[in-house]
Amino acid sequence: MDHKISLHLTEVPKELMLILRMISNSEKTVQKHEYDRIHWEQFLKMAVHHRLFPLLYVRISEQKYNFIPKHVVDSLEELYRKSTFRMLHLCGVMEHISRLFSNKNIRSLFLKGPILAHELYGDLSLRTCSDIDLLVSFEDLEKAEHLLLEQGYEKDEYIQSLLNDWTWRHHHFTYYHRDTGTKVEIHWRLNPFPSTEPSFNELWERKKKTDLICHPTYYLGDEDLFFALMTHGARHAWSRLRWLVDIHRMAKNDIQWARIIKHIQKFRYGHVSAQAFTLATKVLGTNIPKEMNSYLNDESAELAQKTVFYMEKMVNLHTDPVPIEISKYHKKYLYSLMSRKEKMFYLLSMLHPYYTDAETFPLPKSMHLLYFPLRPFLWMFRKVKKHAIT
Repeated sequence: MDHKISLHLTEVPKELMLILRMISNSEKTVQKHEYDRIHWEQFLKMAVHHRLFPLLYVRISEQKYNFIPKHVVDSLEELYRKSTFRMLHLCGVMEHISRLFSNKNIRSLFLKGPILAHELYGDLSLRTCSDIDLLVSFEDLEKAEHLLLEQGYEKDEYIQSLLNDWTWRHHHFTYYHRDTGTKVEIHWRLNPFPSTEPSFNELWERKKKTDLICHPTYYLGDEDLFFALMTHGARHAWSRLRWLVDIHRMAKNDIQWARIIKHIQKFRYGHVSAQAFTLATKVLGTNIPKEMNSYLNDESAELAQKTVFYMEKMVNLHTDPVPIEISKYHKKYLYSLMSRKEKMFYLLSMLHPYYTDAETFPLPKSMHLLYFPLRPFLWMFRKVKKHAIT
């Protein structure tokens, strides 16, 4: 590990630093100065926001921290209990969908959720999950959607598309079941454009089988799981530190890191994986695999430092509307993550029409190809109009 790499964490709230201290190290005693003047309601809010309350509750139960107010411990216990029941429910949903899809010869790989809790944490109760995420091949997407609709799920039609750009701009659809309150996301890519990533067939060849449920059910192999966790966390700026704890847990596993490093080199994500480990070692005390040391440099430290903003502000990127200043910062951050190749493809994609072009100047579907030459003018029109309003 390169000890010269550092992060400036002085503006991160004491409440969050105490939570991280408690869940990452069970051997050292928490000192009085670490919990002195803690705002316990904020402590609780941060544990919920970062989805760390299951680990936190278990650690508190083990260590018998008597400085934590009883009402805070009781709240954590209630959250832990509800989360555990939720995970058990999602296990049943996962097995049902796995059986449903395999009976129709649809190959599926489950992402995150109960499988991740089982494989990385060894206990369903130690990780939260609100939905089921699974990956299918693009060719099976329509058939998979049809099966979910037959089961009573309703599609969330939030994606607005023009000239079928949803196929490459986006990476998943969302479905809700009103009776059970279950949300399912069907992915056809691990990440949205312009991510470079393995094909579904490659992922399927390296799949692993879980023993969590009886029906044969599969998830990502080690190198693909790390790739998915690392890119997903980075894309959301590690704004929920549960994702960073996933990396911390994976780093403790006995896996072939040399193979994983070769994998991320292929897709040019060395700087992003180094960002994850820089954060993990500084925030959670993660032992960095020796194979990763050569990637720890000023670039990875700079990328990691950019995410500290999200810790300081307790940023929520999942609830609209996202504040304008947060949205602007995040847009710049995402661009800084891209490789040169991805930046080139991203800039080229700006030439492709957006659904906003059709909203600005509606045309019959048969004439939608005209949006290609019209796009610069429509973009300029919106900019001028927006400037005039403000």
